Formats: sequence, C-alpha cells, structure tokens
Amino acid sequence: MTEKEAILARHTVRNYQDKPIAPETVRLIEEKIRELNEISGLHLQFVAEAGNTYNRFMNKTMGLSTAPSVIACVGPDEENLDQEIGYYGEKLVLYLQTLGLNTCWAGMFNKKGLTAEIREGERLVITIAVGYGKDQGRQHRSKSIEQVTEGKAERPEWFTEGAKMALLAPTAINQQKFLIRLNDDDTVDFIDRKGPFSQVDLGIVKCHFDIGAERKSL
Repeated sequence: MTEKEAILARHTVRNYQDKPIAPETVRLIEEKIRELNEISGLHLQFVAEAGNTYNRFMNKTMGLSTAPSVIACVGPDEENLDQEIGYYGEKLVLYLQTLGLNTCWAGMFNKKGLTAEIREGERLVITIAVGYGKDQGRQHRSKSIEQVTEGKAERPEWFTEGAKMALLAPTAINQQKFLIRLNDDDTVDFIDRKGPFSQVDLGIVKCHFDIGAERKSL
C-alpha cells in the first residue's frame, strides 16, 4: 500500500477491539518511529499500554477509551513544533494504516495517565490512539477544492493533486480551517485560519499535499 492509497483507505476510528497489537507489528512501529524521529528531531513515542490516557468522560462516551495503545507526540518546544508534529505524526498514521491498524488524532487526554517521556525543553502536543478498529471508520463531509485554495487561475496538475489529498487530511472537529495559495511563481503558501489544534492540522495538511503533489513543503 502506497502513502496515497493509505490516505484513501484511512478514516478516523474511535472504537477498538479488545486486542493488543502483535509484537512483530510493534517492532515495525518502533522502527518507523526511530526513522521519523531521526529525520525530524522529534521525540514521537509508542506507548503499548494506553492505560488511563483516554479515561475522561468524553473519551469514554466516544469509545476512545477502548484504544489499546497510543502514540505520544512529543518534541522540542520550539515555534514550529505543532506543525512538525502534524506532518511527521501523519506520516506515522499512514504507515500504521498500511500495517492494518486504525488511528485517531486525540487532543483530549489525561496527561497524567500517559507514560511518555518528556525531557527538559520538550512538550507533549497531542496523542494518537492506535489499535485494531471495530470498523474502518467512514468518510466525513469535505469542503471543495475551491473553498480551500486560491491564487492564479491556471493551476498545474501537481497542485490539484496535492489539494485533493489535502482535503482528505484529518482536522480537529473536521473544520478544515486552512487555505492553500498557489503563487505566480508556483510556490505554495499554507494559511492557518485558526481553530483548535490548527497548527497541527496545518502540518497534517502539508503532509497530504506533499504526497499528492510529490514534493516537500516542510
């Protein structure tokens, strides 16, 4: 499964089977995390036992408390951290999809219930619930390309393909609060229209756009 195929297959899943992730799969996840951390300088971590990470009432109501494991999205507390977490965290999410796992970006969690290492100068931004879903989730409503893009009228195919993939990016409360601008010199600007975790969302959007456009923006 390619990254683009993973984007098309992946949907947010909040209800999970009572089934631990297989040891061989855990090994592959940890290898991928090491690779992404080396590239990005982040401190993403796989926590096999989610424990009380999602024990709050809202998470229990949504079913997220059934997630067996979690990815702790940690990194150096610098200006661009949230976007980098979104970008490389989504790279990991798509890889997990290729392993037959399901995921949910989760900004609401019990920090004290999460056994992650947060070193001096680092910050825990968000978590990703991971496990074997009771279903594969479903496609949510999406804005049109016209609603999330602007710029010159004559648009190359790579830009259109990038925008299509960006519209499939998971965003907080499915708000899609971003704008992608194509400049006259074919450079691209990603604009944050503000909202909960919108900088993380923008990183995820950039990740999807780059996969569709086959380019690198972060």
